[in-house]
Amino acid sequence: MDTSIVLFTRDLRVRDNPALAQACRAGRVVPLFVLDDAILGRRPAPNRVRFLLDALECLRGSLRDAGGDLVVRRGDPARTSRGSPSGRARGRWRSPTTGRRRGGRLASLRGLGLRVTVHPGVTVVPPGELTPAGGDHYRVFTPYWRVWERGAAASGRGGPGGGAAAVRCGSGPLPPSRVLTGGASPVLPEGGERAGRRRMAAWLRRDAAVYDDVRDDLAADRTSRLGPYLRFGCVSPLELANATGEGFRRQLAWRDFHHQVAAAFPGLPRRDYRPRGHRWNRDRDALEAWRDGTTGVPIVDAGMRQLRREGFMHNRARMITASFLTRNLRIDWREGLAHFDAWLLDGDVADDAGNWQWVAGTGNDTRPNRTLSPLRQASRFDPAGEYVRAYVPELAGIGGGAVHRPWRLPEERRRTLDYPPPIIDLD
Repeated sequence: MDTSIVLFTRDLRVRDNPALAQACRAGRVVPLFVLDDAILGRRPAPNRVRFLLDALECLRGSLRDAGGDLVVRRGDPARTSRGSPSGRARGRWRSPTTGRRRGGRLASLRGLGLRVTVHPGVTVVPPGELTPAGGDHYRVFTPYWRVWERGAAASGRGGPGGGAAAVRCGSGPLPPSRVLTGGASPVLPEGGERAGRRRMAAWLRRDAAVYDDVRDDLAADRTSRLGPYLRFGCVSPLELANATGEGFRRQLAWRDFHHQVAAAFPGLPRRDYRPRGHRWNRDRDALEAWRDGTTGVPIVDAGMRQLRREGFMHNRARMITASFLTRNLRIDWREGLAHFDAWLLDGDVADDAGNWQWVAGTGNDTRPNRTLSPLRQASRFDPAGEYVRAYVPELAGIGGGAVHRPWRLPEERRRTLDYPPPIIDLD
């Protein structure tokens, strides 16, 4: 009977998990997760580590319910396999699509007599599956979207299957959350497949049908909030794509688009995809004010404070704050990417770098000089100021849309506010 090691990476679920499904059909299974030192290094992102530990506890429970278990080890995935319970000749190593660095290390397992099989599951359409005529990847979203819509129409990949014999072995403890998550945001959702499926079901039932109408309403907060569950694979992106309308599928396609760009251009988080000769300001005080949500521009500060409080920022606010940093303050997009990466629960290197470069004009936007006015955006997407008042309590006493321009209040009123003047003149 064949023995498969199923390496979980960004597919922390049992539903619609191609690697787990094939392994279960083939024979005995060793489910394995390796707490990579690259994840738990000197500066781990505490929000994502906490969410990850929740997801692993949930996955372990689901596997135990099915008669198996989750083996947890710490170190390098390729090195760990040498001492794994079934790291023996004629075994099979199964994993979802992984990054180049980890994928290259896993390829070395072939030298141990293991057959390495890579499966889809991180994105709806795997990077590299859709290519334009005469090119290695799509550089513009619209033609990619047209082809993606046809490729994403496939049926679901199915559950984990049954009848597989679980290999009994020492499962290994999960590290205590308090050791790794100091400094995490105070308001975080529960991680894991069960929580993700509850969230998905509730959103599909209540808000999915009106997504296009409410997605940009900052105060309504009726976005899916499924980002972290997709990032860790607690929810299947393909299942979600098949359950939603065109507007939300388009957002999933953007995610896939950035993954295929990053696969073809691995330097996406570090180098301009399309260099345009930008000269960035090195204003550390302005950068710190942006990070802390003390720029004096309420819509920007509200977004940055939501990020720190919840490990989440509304997508429209992400665009506003990113444009403010790169277009108004003229600060390098890499500074913004690093800060988002430190706090976002759904922080994803490919998607975040692609979005930051899109806003900064160095990425895949066909209108590289596009600038979002924070005041016009505030008036359009938070006209009554409710979003700002929710996250900037110093301004809670200012009614209506006037909250977006506190510097226009009478001087006597301004003196009563414990809120800074804007760091740049937006008027």
